[in-house]
Amino acid sequence: MKKPDFAHVLTTLIILVYPLLIWYAHGKIEPRLLALALVAVAVLRLLASKLSQRYRWMSLAALALAAPALFWNAMLPLKLYPVAVSLGMLALFGASLVRPPSVIERLARLQDPNLPAFAVAYTRRVTQVWCAFFALNGGIAFATAVWASEAIWSLYTGLISYVLMGALFVGEYVVRLYVRRHHHA
Repeated sequence: MKKPDFAHVLTTLIILVYPLLIWYAHGKIEPRLLALALVAVAVLRLLASKLSQRYRWMSLAALALAAPALFWNAMLPLKLYPVAVSLGMLALFGASLVRPPSVIERLARLQDPNLPAFAVAYTRRVTQVWCAFFALNGGIAFATAVWASEAIWSLYTGLISYVLMGALFVGEYVVRLYVRRHHHA
């Protein structure tokens, strides 16, 4: 297994704590300076990923949101980054439903290249569930960015959304065990 490089690990950690950084910095640090930090993370991520397609769109979204934050010294564009990530994931997962195999099927085939028909159908349904999650998560992140306090926005984007994502992972795993047992019985 390939060892992750320091720049990739660092940028991933910064993105995970990004909502907490925005909450902490509100009223203490100008949005323009936070935007510069987001630009630095985006550029570092572009360099660390060697321009792979998977990270390029996230970096470009960060740069697109940092630009108005820099220009107007505004916090809102910075708070929209989690919305952009959810929309990007929705686009990725949704496109794989239109042009199969689905994202989840691709992941499943890494473990079992010869998936049975029921498993292909199941992975398609799981991909649809993730699409619904990303749409709902992006909508809530947008609503909290526009209409809620920085504390509420940070609580949702920095904690609750991760807990919901983890619950979906665990719930899907339990359902997968049931489906597998049902089809192999």
